[in-house]
Amino acid sequence: MQAIIMAAGMGSRLGAITNGKPKCFVTINGESLIDRNIRMLKELGIHDIIIVIGNLHEEFDHKFGQDKEIKLVFNPFFDISNVLVSYWVGSRFLKDDFLYLHADTICEEGIFRKLINSQADIVLPVDIKPTDEEAMKVKEKDGRVIEINKTMDPKEALGEFIGICKCKKTSIDPLFHETQSLLENKVLKSYFEGAIQGVITDGLCHVDYFGVDGMRWSEIDFPEDYERAKKLFA
Repeated sequence: MQAIIMAAGMGSRLGAITNGKPKCFVTINGESLIDRNIRMLKELGIHDIIIVIGNLHEEFDHKFGQDKEIKLVFNPFFDISNVLVSYWVGSRFLKDDFLYLHADTICEEGIFRKLINSQADIVLPVDIKPTDEEAMKVKEKDGRVIEINKTMDPKEALGEFIGICKCKKTSIDPLFHETQSLLENKVLKSYFEGAIQGVITDGLCHVDYFGVDGMRWSEIDFPEDYERAKKLFA
């Protein structure tokens, strides 16, 4: 199994907390977000790790350049695009089942374990709760995800996708096809979830979900997210 980590973003919304470093270099209880995720992946037997970098890429080169289990892939369009382009840049190195995650998301190991043991084409952990406009929202029918985006009415949403998922090897080509289609149409600001929606709409993959009730996770975008994560993972 492989892992692909999105780490090209600017991290500007965290302000001075980043101290001039990439956002995922901020620490929770003495360990940076990126180090924690890589440690957990390796402890679970995932040693083929792709990190897509962009902003402050030299910091990643310095930190991981000698790690033979990590491939650093530079997204030259990081400042004019969104996560879908980062996925597209790194996807050419995918050849097996893989975990997809954002470098600025922290979660407990149990979520990774549950993903690794899942069998669907694509599996999304979902925080089943009322959501807001900013959340990446999920709608389901008969146990399958039928819609994923930020624009749906929060009242229609099952909950929030936490930004980490497992994709089977058989989903690599369909996801690439949908990614390529979006980018050919100049949708540079799309998220990876745009490609997931594409494979759902076109019937190319089955996308399942599981609830993360009682399991700890946090996406760290704003200072208040950082403070909450420090308490959550104290």
